[in-house]
Amino acid sequence: MTGRRRAVLIAGPTASGKSALALAMAEQEGGVIVNTDAMQVYDTVRVVTARPSEAEEARADHRLYGTVPASSRFSTGQWLSAAKAVIEASEGPLFFVGGTGLYFDALQNGFADVPEISADITLEVQQEIQDLDGAQRLALLQREDPLTAARLKVADPQRLIRALAVKRATGRTLSSFQDEPQAGLLGDFAVERMVLDPDRDVLRGRIATRFAAMFESGAVAEVEALRAQQLDPSLPVMKAIGVPEISAWLDGTMGEGEAIRLATIATQQYAKRQRTWFRNRMGDWPRRVV
Repeated sequence: MTGRRRAVLIAGPTASGKSALALAMAEQEGGVIVNTDAMQVYDTVRVVTARPSEAEEARADHRLYGTVPASSRFSTGQWLSAAKAVIEASEGPLFFVGGTGLYFDALQNGFADVPEISADITLEVQQEIQDLDGAQRLALLQREDPLTAARLKVADPQRLIRALAVKRATGRTLSSFQDEPQAGLLGDFAVERMVLDPDRDVLRGRIATRFAAMFESGAVAEVEALRAQQLDPSLPVMKAIGVPEISAWLDGTMGEGEAIRLATIATQQYAKRQRTWFRNRMGDWPRRVV
């Protein structure tokens, strides 16, 4: 159908060239680039999270980059609400770019409207299950939310904590929220989807080169800024790849070379997990070798 706004969804593992492709397309067509990456929403960590540079952001309209304080926790539901506001406030094509598969899924299919759960309740649940083994954790969830327990193939701690915290906070099961009718945000758009899929060895080489460059171009100062805020170590930003490694180097418990090596390995492992998600959950998306 002609006359529909265009939405281009560009997914791919870290260091696959997503941001560069989105920028080139946005410069050619106009429109807005929308961050679809769970770590690039946070401020303070532009270099560590490989967020577009200030110069790159100046070349096209970028939204949802660095807009959330590092001291916060930003959920998928919050991202979806923010993306909806961008869609409603902008004109022309939209370029959603990032490596967070769950964001793309929510964008197309909707996301359960679960109320925000306080950090205190989540922490209480974390403490409650920390000494339980997998079977005991799953048995606990089965008592409180048997449907969610049945949907878990393994007792994944994060998903289990989430389900228990929702039940404790709202009195409703997570599955009851998830089973409500949902709708994505792109029903009125002409949607083009792609997953960038570089050769594995090429990608590993890019990751190694990129993190070594990060270490020399501002990543250390960013971690120092995070440490100065005395943030809760459990916050997502404090677990961003590179932050623990550089922090250990700053503490003198790890050499620079070891910090770079371990962060590079962690990034390569993360890219592997991303590719697994894209293969299993986005298998019908066209692949683009870059």
